[in-house]
Amino acid sequence: MADNSGFPECEVGDVISSLADSTILSLEAEADVTKGWPVYLSSDLKVSPYTGNENAIGIALQTVSANQPCPVCVRGVVKVEAAGAITRGAAVQASANGKVTQLSDQAVDEGGTSTYTIYYARKLGIALCSASADGDQILLLITK
Repeated sequence: MADNSGFPECEVGDVISSLADSTILSLEAEADVTKGWPVYLSSDLKVSPYTGNENAIGIALQTVSANQPCPVCVRGVVKVEAAGAITRGAAVQASANGKVTQLSDQAVDEGGTSTYTIYYARKLGIALCSASADGDQILLLITK
């Protein structure tokens, strides 16, 4: 596990951007939430930890119990943990176990003969640093 963030003094889940340049929402935790984990809207104005098929909306900034207020960064720069190799500048999506992974490009049928789904809502942000292995810490520009 390498810290590629340039901010070794910060923890996963810390906001690196100024608060003036960030958007942080206080949403109710519908389940226990861990600081630094991607979260999704599990009900109206309620969040739960990302488990695999949801559209994450941001990164939890505190560890909280269910039914407690949870600060969630939905725009800004946050230190996160990678689930594997990520190229700086690449789109990133939430991954299981509280990590993020590179979002794969989707093939597009330019001829218009096939149908396909574009997963715009899967994109959580842009990697500002590269990760080479599972557990590497990087900076994520959340652009939800």
